[in-house]
Amino acid sequence: MKVMQTESLTINFGGLKAVDEVDFAIADEVVGLLGPNGSGKTTFLNLVSGIYQPTSGKIIFQQEDITGSGAHVIRGKGIARTFQTNRLCLNLSVIDNMLLGLYSQKESTWWQAILQPKRCRKELRQNIEKCLLLLEHFNPDLVEKAYDPITSIALIDRRRIEIARAIVGDPKLLLLDEPTAGLNSEETTQIINDIGKIRQGDQQICMIIIEHDMNVISSICNRVVVLNAGKKIADDTYQEICKNEQVQTAYLGG
Repeated sequence: MKVMQTESLTINFGGLKAVDEVDFAIADEVVGLLGPNGSGKTTFLNLVSGIYQPTSGKIIFQQEDITGSGAHVIRGKGIARTFQTNRLCLNLSVIDNMLLGLYSQKESTWWQAILQPKRCRKELRQNIEKCLLLLEHFNPDLVEKAYDPITSIALIDRRRIEIARAIVGDPKLLLLDEPTAGLNSEETTQIINDIGKIRQGDQQICMIIIEHDMNVISSICNRVVVLNAGKKIADDTYQEICKNEQVQTAYLGG
């Protein structure tokens, strides 16, 4: 069954169609989203996650039309994402950054924090435990560093924390925008393994991944969709995409 699909999804920036009538669907799988720079990949994720509002078209998530919903609403429904650049709060600790990933699921209100502090403390303890278990899943050393500032954490572990923060709220769809950016080949392999562990878990998270490292795409993705100038030009396995003449032209010119 389709988890998310778009129908003729379009967004105009002035006279430019950054995403142009894109039909896309994802089920229980990992889909790579490829294309040359400026092809509309990140804009597409911004539309799906509610950061941008489409000019036309539809976004259907778990059989519900979420077109036009804000990012906070979409996050609460089960779509999470990471970004190309680090979006961790540098003035907070590791665990505080992780807890931000549970904001849309918090049960206690501000008045309960005043009138029912025991309930709020219990919820906080449960959330911290959940965050620590997830950090241990990615790197056991991060549990020992949970109360350290983010600024003291290595880049690869910051990437892990970003991914962990995105999935701590148990999303159904995870959008990863260049999760290995800035990492060396050894660190990239570790992130590939980390993402593989997510897929092997009980959460059944499907993923859309933007990546320029083809080792990541070939290792993780069940299927690849290619955009060029905002349009979808290919949708196939990685092996077939590599042989696609239209894709080769988009990347190499001609």
